[in-house]
Amino acid sequence: MSAQTLPHWDMSTVYLGLQSPEFERDLQAFFQSIDELAALFDQRQINAQTPGPLKDQTKQAFELILDRLNRVLERRRLLFAYVASFVTTDSRDALAQAKLSQLQQHAVKLTQLVTRWVAWLGSLDVEALIQRSAIAQTHAFMLRKAKRQAKHLMSPAEEALAAELNLTGGEAWQNLYGSYSSQLMVPVKLKEKTKVMPMSAVRNLAYDADRSVRRSAYKAELQAWEKSELPIAFALNGVKGEYQALARRRGWGSPLEVALFDNHIDRAALDAMLDAARESFPDFRRYLKVKAKALRVKALAWYDLFAPLGKERKWSFGAAQDFIVEQFGTFSPKMRALAQRAFQERWIDAQPREGKRDGAFCMPLRRDESRILSNYKPSYGGVSTLAHELGHAYHNLNLSSQPTEFLRDEPMTLAETASIFCETIARKAALKGAPVQEQIAILEASLQGSCQVVVDITSRFLFEQGVFDQRRERELSAQEFKTLMLDAQRRTYGDGLDQGMLHPYMWAVKPHYYRASESFYNFPYMFGLLFALGLYAQYEQDAARFKGRYDQLLASTGTADAATLAQGFGMDIRKREFWRSSLDVIRQDIRRFEALIVEK
Repeated sequence: MSAQTLPHWDMSTVYLGLQSPEFERDLQAFFQSIDELAALFDQRQINAQTPGPLKDQTKQAFELILDRLNRVLERRRLLFAYVASFVTTDSRDALAQAKLSQLQQHAVKLTQLVTRWVAWLGSLDVEALIQRSAIAQTHAFMLRKAKRQAKHLMSPAEEALAAELNLTGGEAWQNLYGSYSSQLMVPVKLKEKTKVMPMSAVRNLAYDADRSVRRSAYKAELQAWEKSELPIAFALNGVKGEYQALARRRGWGSPLEVALFDNHIDRAALDAMLDAARESFPDFRRYLKVKAKALRVKALAWYDLFAPLGKERKWSFGAAQDFIVEQFGTFSPKMRALAQRAFQERWIDAQPREGKRDGAFCMPLRRDESRILSNYKPSYGGVSTLAHELGHAYHNLNLSSQPTEFLRDEPMTLAETASIFCETIARKAALKGAPVQEQIAILEASLQGSCQVVVDITSRFLFEQGVFDQRRERELSAQEFKTLMLDAQRRTYGDGLDQGMLHPYMWAVKPHYYRASESFYNFPYMFGLLFALGLYAQYEQDAARFKGRYDQLLASTGTADAATLAQGFGMDIRKREFWRSSLDVIRQDIRRFEALIVEK
């Protein structure tokens, strides 16, 4: 399958288009359902109230509101995902951008209602409610979380205003970054000719086997970011400034404290993981030096990080599809069927093109159905990315068994579990029986990813910490963002990279920094990688016993915190030893990689 025939996702099974009568009907029905829900809130007096004995009418109100709110949230998920399918594949689509803005305007009222709901739950005796209501018992984790969250709410008027102003604050900066960065066209000098390419295509050149191509793309990319740094720096200042101000007004100790709460872990677990990660840096630097030796360069430049090694086969999209379906089938018929369905029903948008967002993601659409965006490369890395995103779709499939949106919660720490697990299934299978040169290519691609998730993500964490520390006092300049980023890269990559050839604009590259609703996106990816590797080790030890429990774990990510779910598999995420054992799996790959390079 050529780049020209890579698939686009099929959204016609949902609506025939943004101008279709069916879409407009459901859009207006969604807006009306929010108004009806607001009226019900007023009727049932869903506001923070003076605590008192739990009454039967309070129990009835809880069950009624939960049901109505769930229906509205399900509609919201479908409509936002549908519109996002247009915006993320062509940010120049004016109609899609208008529909997104319209949805966001009306969703403010829904956000305000959810905040009222949390405040009301916080005023109740939730333990008594859990005892008296079977529905409340099913939602016990959500209720206890709301009880804690309610302590960090501003006054109702302030929360309502914050939700409304977010559209012209954090959300606006986020939208500016997304639209602006996705439309960047970059002139790149290749083979004495200059070609103008989308930024996503330029960044894909980092995987080219020709070092001169990688170097040219790197220089062109940095030049493009430099020309664009002013609006992007303002966007980052805006997003982080608003987030920090709201965290402070809500009584959180720091933005990191909010991130830990949202991700269902505590500081002890985070510190244990980060400590183990820092211990592993010498191993990753050793891997980078071995790669430099294999590339016959003194030290790796940033543009060498993704350079291919070995003789990798070309993976057409069709070959990737067949391989993934087959390997998912080795785990279970259910996982195989999910992959088959995703390919057959065209859930995947794989072709890079102008206006399309860089990178890859999976979004739940409706019931057990998802949509996957990628920018496919005909390499094992492209296969691995597809397996990763299909893992998210498998997680969504298992979550769909839960009766409400509240039980389908997917904190980012646990959201990466299935994706990394599926990625590991693919990698293990690709290595079996492969020639030495292909093993090198596959192992190197895997170690690239692990290095990004452990080393680079630590650098991003340090960068974001530095931004928040300084943003308390004032806005930061683009130069200050660059200085913070370079410092973080030096502290993590160390002598594994050429210190004069780092990437000062990684803060402009990563869209996660610009999410208005969350901060510290970075550490959950490391958590997901290492947690999934720990699970995969258990799968290899006793596959039959593991499989049923694994699907139940994925279905339960909204019903307990990460530590509780991990305990079900005998894992203690607050102990450094657990994270060390997962990192040992990566160390084994580094040793195998070293041995193969020596043999070569």
